[in-house]
Parts: sequence; structure tokens; C-alpha cells
Amino acid sequence: MNARQRFREIGKRSRGVRSMKWEFGYWGATVDNWYAEGLPLKKYPRLPDRNDEGRTPTSHLYMDAWNSVRSGKLPSGIAIMAGGLYWPTQGFPLDEDVRDHFGMDLSQRLVNVNLLLCPEYVPRILKETEERLEYLDVDGVKRVFLKASATIPTAVDYPVKDRASWERVKEERFNVKNVKARLPSNWNALVKEYRNRDYPLALGGYPHGFFGTLVHLMGYERTFMLYYDDPELVRDIITALTEVWMATYEEVLSYTDIDHVQIWEDISAGTGSMVSPDIIREFMLPAYRRFTSFLRGRGVDLIFVDTDGDCYDLIPLFLEGGMTGMYPMEASCGMDIVKVRKNFPDLIMMGGIQKSELVFGKTRIDEILEPVKAVLKTGGYIPYCDHFIPPDVNFENFTYYRRRLNALIDEAGER
Repeated sequence: MNARQRFREIGKRSRGVRSMKWEFGYWGATVDNWYAEGLPLKKYPRLPDRNDEGRTPTSHLYMDAWNSVRSGKLPSGIAIMAGGLYWPTQGFPLDEDVRDHFGMDLSQRLVNVNLLLCPEYVPRILKETEERLEYLDVDGVKRVFLKASATIPTAVDYPVKDRASWERVKEERFNVKNVKARLPSNWNALVKEYRNRDYPLALGGYPHGFFGTLVHLMGYERTFMLYYDDPELVRDIITALTEVWMATYEEVLSYTDIDHVQIWEDISAGTGSMVSPDIIREFMLPAYRRFTSFLRGRGVDLIFVDTDGDCYDLIPLFLEGGMTGMYPMEASCGMDIVKVRKNFPDLIMMGGIQKSELVFGKTRIDEILEPVKAVLKTGGYIPYCDHFIPPDVNFENFTYYRRRLNALIDEAGER
């Protein structure tokens, strides 16, 4: 089986099928350390630039920040995609060297289409020093990027602040009048590739979700307050999101089929959900049902939610909304994949291995892989570290971990 066929079989909970050999991803400093420690350098991860054909907010968000680090190396806090998180997204490079060195599978890909603001904002550098970049990004968010830490830029101002600003954004940049304008300039070439793919193809992804996008365009505090201060505004935004995404998905699906949909929420923190179940039921659940019903009517029945943190109590709500899978199952926040599998036997899971424990060496790595061995036997599970692997994990420990995990995956699936 190729990577696409294998992923679809896993989505069916087929037993005896080898799971995917993926990782969620790595920090830029992590990969640079590994090159220095023995990882063969063949294809250094490539940053995007303004001249890339078919640039959209899906593929090139944060691009100006990443390219402001002009050291000739990867920004230390950038994420390198490794299969378990879709690519292209957020201007992140795609790893090939780690994948090929450990015999891992082709990455899942994300349809490169503009699901955010259309037309996008013209990005502008507002102020730049050797240490700091202040700029306006393609999504209309003003951001500050600290080059030394080089992690995701911090939003300091948003395009949606109140009802009046939302009405302007909705009228000018978020409506169903210009769906074809959301297709990138190289769309025909992409369609040809998508139709002949051997990798899993998804729609959606960051920052597209029925909680996540509101936060992305307004910020956490404003979003939280509006649930109570102006619930009708929240409903209007969610309705508009739903309609634009369904119209755009309909357009995409007229050219190519897809294998799954990714809904980015990041609605959980280290100790549980950031909003109450009542809020989810009132605002998100109706949209989830409408959206997933639309997808199933077009033959898409594998629908993932991307949320970090302790998301255990949200699983029943996501299942009720029509989702079929979740990730990255952060063990570091208490997510126990054995417990989840026991209580939600039909849920497709990805992730679940505590990344921070890899630093402690072979004995500890063997211990944290024991639950993986058990859950792999049940099917419907793709194991990998529960977020981006940090630079304190050296190449020796990662090598031991990855080879042990590959062996467990091979043992659990014969095909």
C-alpha cells in the first residue's frame, strides 16, 4: 500500500494494517542539532518566500517573520513538518531528511486554497530592528516577532474588534461571492498532482475552526467575552465561516477528491477546555453538525479535530458533532491513549507519546512506548510525539525512540 491507501485503511479501523510512520514535527533548532550530531544532510528544509507560485494564507502565513531571521539557518522556533501535521501550513518547511533516514512515510498534504480572508491583506513591514519585527500579515493581524526566540509571532492587533469591523470584513473579504478567487495561481498544476497522489490529502487545517478562527481574528479575550456580551455576533461569524468553507470545499471537490478534513480548534489547555461544554453546545455544535453532514454528503467521512491540551471531556461533544478523529493527544497534559481507546473505541487517534520524556534515554523511552504497543493492536491509531520535538532531545535518543516505535508499528501490522 502507498501512504494514501494505508491512511484510508487506518481510518476504517482495519486490523492488521501497519500504521503510519509519522511524527508531528520538530523545532528548527532540533533539526539543526541533529544535523550536527549525525543526521545526514541531503535536503535542508526550505523556507517559503514571496516569489513562490500559488502563495495563499494556507501555505505562507507567518512567512515574513520566518524570513526576517537571516542567519542562513532555520529559525530556532519554527516548526518542521513531519507527516502527522499536514503541509503546507503557516510557512513551515517540510522535512525529508529525518523521514528518509528512518524509513518513514510520505506526509499528509493540505489542499493549498485560501480559506481565510479573500482578498488577503497586503503584508507590510511596520518596523524592524536586529532583534524585533513588527508587521501586518496576510490575515490582517498585526504581529510582533522576536528573532532570538523565533517562535510563532505574537498578535498585538486584530482585524475584527466589534460588530462594525466584522461587518466590513465579512462584506469585503469573507463572503461567498468570490469563491474562485480563493484558488491559487497554480491551481491547475496542483489539481493534476492531487488527482495522481500517493499521499493522504486533506482540506482545512490551521487556522480554520469554529472556535479557532474566531480567536485567530479577534484574540482570546475578545472571543471569550463575546459569547456573553454579543452572542448573536458570534453566531453570525460562525455562520459566515461555515458558508464560506462549504462553498470553497464544494469548489475544490469539483476538481479533486480528498481523503480527510482537518478542523483546527486548539480549544483545550493543560487542565481542560478553555470554554464550557454549554458554550460548545450552544455555539459550535450546530455548526459542527451542519458542516460534517455537508462533508458526508460529498463522500468525506474522516474528519479530524486538532486540539492540544487535556481534551478528554470534549471527546463526546466532538463525536456528537460528527468528528471521527482527534490529535495530538498530549500525554504531557494527561491524555491517556489507553483510557481513551477503552471509553471511545471508535475514535481515530494520532499522537499520544510524551515528547518531553525522550530526553531521559532508553529505559524511559521503552516505558512510554508500552501504551502505544497496546493501542496499536486495536487499530485506528497513528502513534507519534504529542507535539513538536524540542531541541533538548538529542539525535541518539531520538534514533532509539524512532527505531523502537517503527518496530512496534511493524509488529502490529502485517500489511
